[in-house]
Amino acid sequence: MFTGIISGVGRISQVKPAGNSADDGVHLTIEANNFDLAGVGLGDSIAVQGACMTVVSLDDGAFQIDVSRESLDKTTGLDQAGEVNLERSLKLGDSLDGHLVSGHVDGMGQVTRFEQVGESHELRIQVPAALAKYLAYKGSVTVNGVSLTVNSVTDNGEGCEISINIIPHTLQVTTLKHLREGTKVNLEIDMIARYVERMLK
Repeated sequence: MFTGIISGVGRISQVKPAGNSADDGVHLTIEANNFDLAGVGLGDSIAVQGACMTVVSLDDGAFQIDVSRESLDKTTGLDQAGEVNLERSLKLGDSLDGHLVSGHVDGMGQVTRFEQVGESHELRIQVPAALAKYLAYKGSVTVNGVSLTVNSVTDNGEGCEISINIIPHTLQVTTLKHLREGTKVNLEIDMIARYVERMLK
């Protein structure tokens, strides 16, 4: 379990096949950079770009994870070198500053607008139809592992477009600063919305 409050930004420095077949996924080496590895051990969970991954080995200033083919098919940003948002798993007694995040990416959206408006940036994302019903005004959504608040929802023929306000601090401490129009992003809907839908069926 996570909160969507990023602990640090690391960098995927090496991508290797996890086996002899493309179906075996990949083995990633992630440089921790400003992510504190103190206390991290084998088998611990770390959210990487919003996807919960298991630490399989540790080196000096870096850690390794295995990413399955299924995870690669359902996420973006885990198959190539580059910066990634990292978050430690939530422990009992930790502050819940964002919202409850499982680390199970529900799908991918696409950035339709990312422009500065005043001191902040407006981020608009096209959300696929399968996830659109879970998004609501002032509700929570996780974008590449970052807990954010939805400012508006506009339904359209392909699902919906959501608008989010990104403050300067969030840009500074996450990979969201690299977003551009057309960029794909990992989305996780608020788990409470899932339970509400189930209860109403």
